[in-house]
Amino acid sequence: MFKVLNTIEKSPVLMRDAYCNTLMDMAKTNKNIVALDADLVSSSGMKNFFKAYPDRAIQCGIAEANMIGIAAGLSLTGKVPFAHSFGTFASRRVADQIFISASYAKANVRIIGSDPGVTAAYNGGTHMPFEDMAMLRAIPEITLLEPADPVALEDIVRQLADVWGVYYIRMARKNVMGIYEQGSTFEIGKGNMLRNGTDVTIIASGIMVAEALKAADILAELGVSARVVDMFTWKPLDEELVARCAEDTGAIVTAENHNTVGGLGGAVAEAVVKSVPCPIEMIGSQDQFGQVGTEAYLRQAYNLTADAIVEAAKKAIERK
Repeated sequence: MFKVLNTIEKSPVLMRDAYCNTLMDMAKTNKNIVALDADLVSSSGMKNFFKAYPDRAIQCGIAEANMIGIAAGLSLTGKVPFAHSFGTFASRRVADQIFISASYAKANVRIIGSDPGVTAAYNGGTHMPFEDMAMLRAIPEITLLEPADPVALEDIVRQLADVWGVYYIRMARKNVMGIYEQGSTFEIGKGNMLRNGTDVTIIASGIMVAEALKAADILAELGVSARVVDMFTWKPLDEELVARCAEDTGAIVTAENHNTVGGLGGAVAEAVVKSVPCPIEMIGSQDQFGQVGTEAYLRQAYNLTADAIVEAAKKAIERK
């Protein structure tokens, strides 16, 4: 069960700290937890884990493809590996290793891709993955996750100790807006309806969930009732919930910090055409490369804002 905070504001807990602290806590009782990193231990906030469990921490260096191979091999000996790199290097650079060594081989691997989309900020277009989920979504038998805040991240990471398969988590490294109350739990493969509505549904994930809630407030002032869904699992997508939203509201807006081509917008559209066709507007990178800038600037540049969601909602409703 989950509960949304009464006030949506910046979480005091960094996402990378939530990740490290959760793994460290799990490692106390689960001797099979292993952490791997690709020369980004400081960036990923994993120094404390590497210090506390040096026999279960592997610094792979700038050799991401090798890191995935090591993780896959470790999993087949009974270990539960969590392998981290920036999202670009945890997806594009290692796509074949994820396909062959992990998914095709039925291995048990967790891959953490940090700083997705505009959260890469000053690292620029080469390090700004707008395509990671689209690439990996085409790989069979992989689960793709984008938790919105530290509470969601912690619960999801804990669940991954006791399941088998290949899982990819994309997450910002630093502060994000807090969405959920402490103690909230999440069902992988199911979306969370954060707010009910009758005129339009906003389906968002990651940093766009807070923007979706803000947009719903603005729409309410305009007399528009907006439903908000946190679709933190991109694959398998909660197609049942998507169909219900399409039927109930008759219009959908997707909001993602990712390319709409092959991204959450594409996944939702695929589900809608198979169930209850309705107008869909997509907020996200419109088949663009990344660029250097502050996150605030980049959000405006790529229209990843509540105002953009509001305008998209108006268009979707007009198309009913």
